Amino acid sequence: MSRRARISPADAGLPDGGARRRTPGLRREEVAVLAGVGVSWYQWLEQGRDITVSPQVLDSVARVLRLSSAERRHLYVLAGLNPPAPEVDRDALKMCEGLRRLIDTWMPYPAHIMDVYWNTVMYNDAAAMVLGMRPEIVQNCLIAFFTDPIYRSQVLSWEQNAAQVVAQYRAACSERPDDEGFQSVVGQARAESAEFTELWARRDIEPGGQLRKAVEHPVVGTLYLESTQLRVPARPDLTIVLHSPLPEADTAARLEWLASPEGRRGSMYPVAG
Repeated sequence: MSRRARISPADAGLPDGGARRRTPGLRREEVAVLAGVGVSWYQWLEQGRDITVSPQVLDSVARVLRLSSAERRHLYVLAGLNPPAPEVDRDALKMCEGLRRLIDTWMPYPAHIMDVYWNTVMYNDAAAMVLGMRPEIVQNCLIAFFTDPIYRSQVLSWEQNAAQVVAQYRAACSERPDDEGFQSVVGQARAESAEFTELWARRDIEPGGQLRKAVEHPVVGTLYLESTQLRVPARPDLTIVLHSPLPEADTAARLEWLASPEGRRGSMYPVAG
């Protein structure tokens, strides 16, 4: 009812009825007609009665009421159906500036943001200095993991991380099994890395979460990091990956030095592995 009240007849392409309209917004029968459903059925839907509801009909109602992605998913939940995959509302697209501030504030620790296919969207200076992220490599985290020689030569935990990385990517793929974007990334990774192909054939699956890494930096020595994947509900198309220093080898202090003016002068990337 509250969603009906915010849509005027003019917004829906209907005459407003003038003085005969006692309440703002659309009437139930108007929503029913615009959505192509019966008036009684729509009334029962609003009243929460035990009726049969299909995703197609709910989508029609959501279209008429101009529901946001979050509101549409909530409508599915109220109707007892599995909600559709989250979508990005147009108003949330402006969040990128705020996310850039977030990963820059995470300095001196590495942080980056990737899309659903693990393509790199942005990264902070520490990710460049410690993880070797740079414009000239393939801008996909999965493919770069297997093909970037600098990253591979300096990540001491590469072999133990590889199986987890592939299992986490398969979990991401499972959310969109018919998505050609995932198929393209997997196809490229299989073409460029026999090791990826072998791990992919295992069909292991693991949800994205935390990953421990040991990185041998050419200037400050061994760094021990824990990466954590975070999702922002308003931007389901993006994942924030924050790297936190672990207690071993005084990693936090070494990262702070690397981010200092002196450290930046001594650790210009890339460094041959």
